Amino acid sequence: MKIALLGYGKMGKTIEQLAIEKGHQIVLKITSENKAALTTNNLAKADVAIDFSRPETAFENIQRCLTSGIPVVSGTTAWLEHYEEACALCEEQNGAFLYASNFSIGVNIFFAINKRLAEMMNEQTAYDIELEEIHHTQKLDAPSGTAITLANGILENVDRKNKWTKEIKEVDTDLPIRSKRIDKVPGTHSINYSSEIDSIEIKHTAFTRIGFAKGALVAAEWIVDKKGVFNMNDVLGF
Repeated sequence: MKIALLGYGKMGKTIEQLAIEKGHQIVLKITSENKAALTTNNLAKADVAIDFSRPETAFENIQRCLTSGIPVVSGTTAWLEHYEEACALCEEQNGAFLYASNFSIGVNIFFAINKRLAEMMNEQTAYDIELEEIHHTQKLDAPSGTAITLANGILENVDRKNKWTKEIKEVDTDLPIRSKRIDKVPGTHSINYSSEIDSIEIKHTAFTRIGFAKGALVAAEWIVDKKGVFNMNDVLGF
């Protein structure tokens, strides 16, 4: 498989290493210094594009891939005000687009557990809910895309919570997400349900970014020759 890497930071380099080990070929690498190289002609060399760029460039990258007929997998967060536009363009172009806030297979299992626990706790109104996420100091967005996905999974299933908030709960219907930035922490996410008599906590801890890169590569392998808008549930069959 021939891959275009859109974004060549730590994640891009890790994906490149894993892809080469699996016998894939990197045919295009786009950075902030060679953005002009993201052309239809250059993308045509690839079977699939993997985007781990920056929030301000992700949507443009996705647009270019879709209009060039190249399937694109994106793990960039904090650009989702344009997500529906990207989905509409994918349908218009009869293309293939997959977005995930986190490609780690373990995290996607954690997403499913989070939703199931939220369903079970909906009637248990004595329990309040908080989220905490910890990432490395180079993490650009806070809260993380993963934390927001977890929060949305709770909001979809717990009637007593109306919206997530950053750090502070102003009213009882708020679901606070507390963000910490600590050097060299790949990512830890925890959800706590607490009452006056006990607490229930679920947690996912990443040890390295390799899990994210492996999942992104699995998604890229999966999406080739497919048409439509997808997420990791489609890839993993959840």
